[in-house]
Amino acid sequence: MTDLKVGGVPEHFNYPWYVTLKNKEYTKENINLRWQDYPGGTGAMCKALRSGDVDIAIVLTEGIIKDIADGNPSKIVQTFVKTPLIWGIHVAAHSKFKKIKDLEHATIAISRFGSGSHLMAIVNAFNQGWNVENLRFKVIGNLQGGIDALTNGTADYFMWEHFTTKPLVDNGTFRRIDDCPTPWPCFVVAVRNEILENNFEEVKKVLDIINQQTTNFKDIPNIDEVLAERYEQQIEDIQKWLKITEWNDGKPITKNLITRIQNKMLRYNVIEKKKNSGEFIKNMYI
Repeated sequence: MTDLKVGGVPEHFNYPWYVTLKNKEYTKENINLRWQDYPGGTGAMCKALRSGDVDIAIVLTEGIIKDIADGNPSKIVQTFVKTPLIWGIHVAAHSKFKKIKDLEHATIAISRFGSGSHLMAIVNAFNQGWNVENLRFKVIGNLQGGIDALTNGTADYFMWEHFTTKPLVDNGTFRRIDDCPTPWPCFVVAVRNEILENNFEEVKKVLDIINQQTTNFKDIPNIDEVLAERYEQQIEDIQKWLKITEWNDGKPITKNLITRIQNKMLRYNVIEKKKNSGEFIKNMYI
């Protein structure tokens, strides 16, 4: 039995992993796959990949590309969700800020430097024509930290996935000013190089199983009701999310895609220079 550790955010995107684990599909292939929630998001998972605390991570594209460029000994093996992530731009319900232009000099809550909430704040600032050099950040760790920072006024706005934070908008904790979609596919699967060297076939089996699950995921009877209950969402919000979300159908990641993403990240000042796109990926289907 091969032991492998996989990590991801405890959000609806990753429910297919829960289904395959519950059905013991990896065990049937002699793989002991253990799931670890990372509420701190991509920054926390990049750190876990570096330390070996996790072997496989479902991470935001922009975060892992930046971290591999900065020396993370991992490779992207495929996209996981090929549609953009919709980032909500939130302020406290009682905040004086009303429009996105009001936020130019405001303090931004981010989970970690290098996280999606950090990098997408830069993308949003670039979109607004603001000076990225002047952005001010407050590190808050995770979603709960963002709630605390906006409520007590130590930060002014916070970017997090639209549907995950929708209940907080509904209950009056946050007010959403606008949305900012990622200009690239949002989630990828990253694997530590050591695992790719020693357990290539096992990783390939894991990908085959999860890709099979996501291919038919929307056809699961009452999946909207299941997700709404599990993630404390309104069913109409889950239905909207299912309509706009597409998982990868098992196609390998290409150097061309990484190059296009790097070009955009460079334009948005998220990275300082491009690297050879082949350094970021490992083709599992040669």
